[in-house]
Amino acid sequence: MIALGLLLLATTGCSKLRARDQLNKGVQSYKNAKYEEAINHFQSAVSLDPGLVNARLYLATALAQQVIQGVETPENIQSAEQAIDQYKQVLERDPKNINSVKGIAYLYLQIKKFDDAKTFYRKALEIDPNDPEPYYSVAVIDWTQSYQPRMEERSKVGLKPDEWIMKEKGNKKVCEMLREKNSGFIQDGITMLQKALELRPDYDDAMAYLNLLYRRKADTVESADERAVLQKQADELVDKVKEVKQRRASQPAPTT
Repeated sequence: MIALGLLLLATTGCSKLRARDQLNKGVQSYKNAKYEEAINHFQSAVSLDPGLVNARLYLATALAQQVIQGVETPENIQSAEQAIDQYKQVLERDPKNINSVKGIAYLYLQIKKFDDAKTFYRKALEIDPNDPEPYYSVAVIDWTQSYQPRMEERSKVGLKPDEWIMKEKGNKKVCEMLREKNSGFIQDGITMLQKALELRPDYDDAMAYLNLLYRRKADTVESADERAVLQKQADELVDKVKEVKQRRASQPAPTT
């Protein structure tokens, strides 16, 4: 029994060493952008040592490199789901592994599973509420989910991209329909971006989307005064984005 136990320990130790060797080889392949080769090494590492969390993280990341944004082919979705599965297995061992949570959210976003993506971005905020990026990501999804209904209703009444819903003829029914479909997304997105900007005041991407969401909100209100306020807020954000970009461009490049 003692001899058998020692043999098992030796075998296990050998497998762990081989797993780390495969992990190191995979990292080198990944750094050289040889993703298929890296995936094979990481899969071997996971097979040799299922508890090697770093191998699963690298495997998930390498698989995610194969996913093409917005493409809904079976192959692309399968690649995303394989990566998501590896991230989820990491979370079984380490429920607060932020890289896995954000990785899952990102992959769901790439394959247009917007509600799932928002669920995991919100989980990331539970782990780190002071990270502005998940707030921004949720808001981008909110904007995306409000975009298609808006464009469909505007097209029905023949509005140009820069025209307000309530302009001239006063398309009250369209306004009401958009308010019903989009208000939740719009307000959630605005709230998320305001929080992101509290945490990172020069977050120009957040400013740009907040500008867009203010314009979305303007399509859901009937009051001309309220629309004017929202348009003014949106225009001010456009100016602020330009200011931030100019200030950033004028700063000296970091020395190495």
